[in-house]
Amino acid sequence: MTVTLEVSAGVGTIRLDRPPMNALDIATQDRLRELAEEASRRDDVRAVVLYGGEKVFAAGADIKEMQAMDHAAMVLRSKALQDSFTAVARIPKPVVAAVTGYALGGGCELALCADFRIAGDNARLGQPEILLGLIPGAGGTQRLARLIGPSKAKDLIFTGRHVKADEALAMGLVDRVVPAAEVYEQAHAWAAKLAQGPALALRAAKESVDAGLETDIDTGLTVERNWFAGLFATEDRERGMRSFVEEGPGKAKFL
Repeated sequence: MTVTLEVSAGVGTIRLDRPPMNALDIATQDRLRELAEEASRRDDVRAVVLYGGEKVFAAGADIKEMQAMDHAAMVLRSKALQDSFTAVARIPKPVVAAVTGYALGGGCELALCADFRIAGDNARLGQPEILLGLIPGAGGTQRLARLIGPSKAKDLIFTGRHVKADEALAMGLVDRVVPAAEVYEQAHAWAAKLAQGPALALRAAKESVDAGLETDIDTGLTVERNWFAGLFATEDRERGMRSFVEEGPGKAKFL
């Protein structure tokens, strides 16, 4: 399999495994969607790590496969391509990307689907599609601009240049830079900590933020209000407030 899902202690690791560069061909895209949907459904998966291995996250699409496709073929395929990445972005649980080495093109777009990005000091990120006479097609023009702002996104998309980990951190493309050998360990620790939190409240928080970014503030506030009130019907809310009153803040156990 080019993509696998392994679950340990509430954390599901979605691992790209298509040596040497984890090129995202059609089979890999489809498998990614399947496992993102599986991680979304499974109760034993409470947080997710996206990982490409120690040497590379994903160096982009399979260019040889794409070269053989004409306009009609890509019209049929482009929606499925976006749907694969959207399935990752819509996992209703905390998702962290553990980025080592290259995360280019589709690899960068996949990292953008996470809630948090931990990069190794050897990471290189970018959207080089313009160098092929193309633009990003798996969400890059949309998610990148929302994350780092339109001017910085246009810089990367217009030029196709790669950025090193330190520049990616400065522009907000990644959230933390660590030694390359520690990327997965730290990403898993981040996910494991959140896996112990209140699952419904975390889902509510993620959906409220994401939905709010796509609409006007009044609609976003309505989404927030409905989730906020709805959580008063949950056992986790009862447990959290009871623990706060009886033991003080930060001591509730939600598993």
